[in-house]
Amino acid sequence: MKNRVKMTIGALALSLSVMGSGFAADASEKDKEILNVAHRGASGHAPEHTIKSYKMGEKMHGDYIEVDLQMTKDGHLIAMHDETLDRTTNGTGQVKDHTLEEIKKLDAGSWFNEKYPEKAKPGYVGLKVPTLEEVFQKFGKNANYYIETKSPEVYPGMEEALVSLVNKYGINKDTLLVQSFSPASLTKMNQIDPSVKLVQLMWYTSPAAISDAELEAIKKYAIGIGPNSSMIDQAYVQKTVQNGLEIHPYTVNEKEEMKKLIQWGVTGIFTNFPDLLHEVKKGR
Repeated sequence: MKNRVKMTIGALALSLSVMGSGFAADASEKDKEILNVAHRGASGHAPEHTIKSYKMGEKMHGDYIEVDLQMTKDGHLIAMHDETLDRTTNGTGQVKDHTLEEIKKLDAGSWFNEKYPEKAKPGYVGLKVPTLEEVFQKFGKNANYYIETKSPEVYPGMEEALVSLVNKYGINKDTLLVQSFSPASLTKMNQIDPSVKLVQLMWYTSPAAISDAELEAIKKYAIGIGPNSSMIDQAYVQKTVQNGLEIHPYTVNEKEEMKKLIQWGVTGIFTNFPDLLHEVKKGR
């Protein structure tokens, strides 16, 4: 995830002035299943945000396919974490400055083989950047999608385009989750389609604390929060859950940390290794 925005009450108050009522989550339900969110797919095993990575995430018992969105110059939503092409393709420059046709010519898999030679596979060479539409076509309307509007201020109309595709493919909104660091983007989603469940991402640079005012503000439009796991403690988790919100920390790749967070009471975990989280959930 892109670590850019720290939530403020002021930002929340601004967003509250234009939003309607949202969903209330019963995150305190006992024995609630811990969501296993395959972060960028099974990105610890395969090139992130590729169809192969998403497929692997499903096979490794991930409950959700997590898709970060960027938008091309010609208005297509693509699955990519960064605003630039440089890290995960053999291209360069801003996504917004390239057409889908140009991006489709790029290799989105070879970088993984080079960075992780111990996990390299010939089949990763030449993988393509998928569009959100292709992801929906591949996995169908009843798959569980956890979609993030990345850098929405860079891409006017991103939220409308997302809802349009969700409706076009009849995506199951009972399980669909949309997250963002941007309260403005989530507010816009709430206005466009109040039935879409939203999650407010949080980024902390010091030990996390969340006020009653922040929690109450978030509850007006979101069913939960997603903080960076390294900065939260048990009190933070319990306060969130007791206020009726889900909490899905990111990005957790070690079994011991997974076990600790589950003991604290989180309701979901983002991981690059959904197979490891599955083992922890099964007591292994």
